[in-house]
Amino acid sequence: MTRTEEEPARPTEPLEPLNPRAVGTSPVRLDGPAKVTGTAPYAWEHALRDPVYVHPLQSAIARGRVLRMETGPAEAAEGVAAVLTPRNAPRLADSSDRALAVLQSDDVAFRGQFIGAVLAASPEAARHAASLVDVEYEVEAHDTRLHSGRPDLYRPETINPADEADTDEGDVDAALAAAHAVVDETYSTPMEHNNPMEPHTCVAVWHGASDDGEPALTVYDSTQWPYGVRMTLAPLFALAPERVRVISPHVGGGFGSKGLPHAHHVLAVLAARTVPGRPAKLALTRQQMFCLTGYRTPTIQRVRLGADSGGRLTALSHEAVEQTATLKEFAEQTAAQSRMMYASPNRGTSHRLAALDVPVPSWMRAPGEAPGAFAAEVAMDELAHALGLDPVELRVRNDPETDPRDGRPWSDRRLVECLRTGARRFGWDARTEAGTRREGDWFVGLGVAASTYPGFGGPGSVAEIERTSDGGHAVRIAAADLGTGTWTVLTQIAADALDCPFDTVHLEIGDTALPTATVAGGSAGVTAWGSTIVAAAREFRAQHGEDPAPGARTRSGMPENPDLRRYSVASFGAQFAEARVHADTGEVRVPRMLGVFSAGRIINPRTARSQFIGGMIMGMSMALFEESVFDHGTGHVVNHDFAQYHIPTSADVLDIEATWLDGPDPHAGPLGSKGIGEIGIVGSPAAVVNAVYNATGIRVRDLPVTPDKLLR
Repeated sequence: MTRTEEEPARPTEPLEPLNPRAVGTSPVRLDGPAKVTGTAPYAWEHALRDPVYVHPLQSAIARGRVLRMETGPAEAAEGVAAVLTPRNAPRLADSSDRALAVLQSDDVAFRGQFIGAVLAASPEAARHAASLVDVEYEVEAHDTRLHSGRPDLYRPETINPADEADTDEGDVDAALAAAHAVVDETYSTPMEHNNPMEPHTCVAVWHGASDDGEPALTVYDSTQWPYGVRMTLAPLFALAPERVRVISPHVGGGFGSKGLPHAHHVLAVLAARTVPGRPAKLALTRQQMFCLTGYRTPTIQRVRLGADSGGRLTALSHEAVEQTATLKEFAEQTAAQSRMMYASPNRGTSHRLAALDVPVPSWMRAPGEAPGAFAAEVAMDELAHALGLDPVELRVRNDPETDPRDGRPWSDRRLVECLRTGARRFGWDARTEAGTRREGDWFVGLGVAASTYPGFGGPGSVAEIERTSDGGHAVRIAAADLGTGTWTVLTQIAADALDCPFDTVHLEIGDTALPTATVAGGSAGVTAWGSTIVAAAREFRAQHGEDPAPGARTRSGMPENPDLRRYSVASFGAQFAEARVHADTGEVRVPRMLGVFSAGRIINPRTARSQFIGGMIMGMSMALFEESVFDHGTGHVVNHDFAQYHIPTSADVLDIEATWLDGPDPHAGPLGSKGIGEIGIVGSPAAVVNAVYNATGIRVRDLPVTPDKLLR
């Protein structure tokens, strides 16, 4: 029987572990030749006939409303097909999500918000015509300043993804008062922006009514979640979900910013509806991305630690203040990692938000964990200094036997082994007292930080297996490849699950015409999709035997893994950094970094190493370079391009090494794998900052570490 997507087979028992053969090897990436030859189709590059190009009109104020838009000169410009405004834009069927209610009212909630769009025969014509539109506003006073003393701070109902905002256990204040050593410091991280190489792009095409009278919509998109785009757009335009097709075979990076649909998706579809029969192509510029596609919220974090004379934590408190938008709430889980990282009988965490006249924050690689670990792991370094204890040893002494949140046993926590292995490989014994090691004009120091990331990856995906006429197997699932290696690693998993050669598997991904897949986010993609493929392969064998006929086909969903309720599943790691600080200029260099990780079975060492070191480099960037400079007078980010928003170049990345502890996690599903995409960034900023302190004796608690903060 051929199963439908709505009624897939779904094993009721947990799957047995996969017997790996292709898994664990490093074949050449399947998407590599197409990418290096320029033939891999990204969203903008699909060949479509007679498109219009969309250039957005954006608000020049941070709060108020549009009173008047003079569009006549733009409409008369050569090549212009239409000018959309709130007065003439098609109405959405659902405007309840204010961030997606594009051109549905004259209200302005942040600078850079869409207030219109020009549709023209070329990108240049659209951009020129947009410059001809004159806009008059009613300006209201705006509020964009985040500080911890605001009287309007509030507690969100939940934090990302769906956790409680506050936790409280024991008596933190009493434990701090009785502690042998105490750290009570405030740390801050700035607004930061995801900057994937491929800008956000959406191409929308409306099709005429079908036999049942309902139109259809095709979207070519740079997205981490094709089905998420479909589920979002369908109700906005009163379409049945199956009437929306999202195509996304290749994505040029995302770092979380392409995980959820944004306003430009809606604008592209509105534009396409305005010019029936013609595709509407919208690619945001680099500058536009700084206000339209999410960002990492700035944070202000107070961390209090208390320890006894033996270096064991007696109190841990982590309080986070961050911003959200008046338009829509996003509450990042900044302090959540502190709930489970170390053992302490008294602990508390809290999150408070300020709703400001700013764009809506969103996911950015390891949202919450990355800025939260910076504060917590620098505080641990400060505590080690106060105790006169080695920072590695302090972490080892406070490694919890079970998950402090609920007492569940760890599925495979090997943090101490990561710390010990990393210290040995990095030459930690050469570390000296802060500010005492100098080589010529450079102060030299070593730093360490621990890291963790949750083990996400549950049900929600469906895979299809079909025997092909050439004796191979087609494997279909609407997963996304952001450049992380999905094309290759899912083929490896399918080959082992089907017990067939790697080169006889034909993978199809990135299209909602395929069975549903969960988001490429939360470091969960490969584990979730891969486990689903394993389930489908085993169901396929059960239905069709060892020698299936061409055309034999099976769909199956991922079975629930009861061990995810019984055990606490997470990845762990230890990261080490060497920092050199110039004595006269305060310039910081990081000549060496090492990460040692415990992340279950590694599916493909080549792509895994790339993910680990990519995260570590991004963490170094967070420590030393990245800061979105917000002009509170005008309400926008002023350094909104690569000329001014600094990220590392090849000259900044010297000797960087990532390694891992071998072995599958026995409770993490049939693959025994856990997330690797984000844990690399989690401990990296703190390791660098702690190395800078060891080099100079100067403690920087506000990122990024720029020379002015070291020149005292």
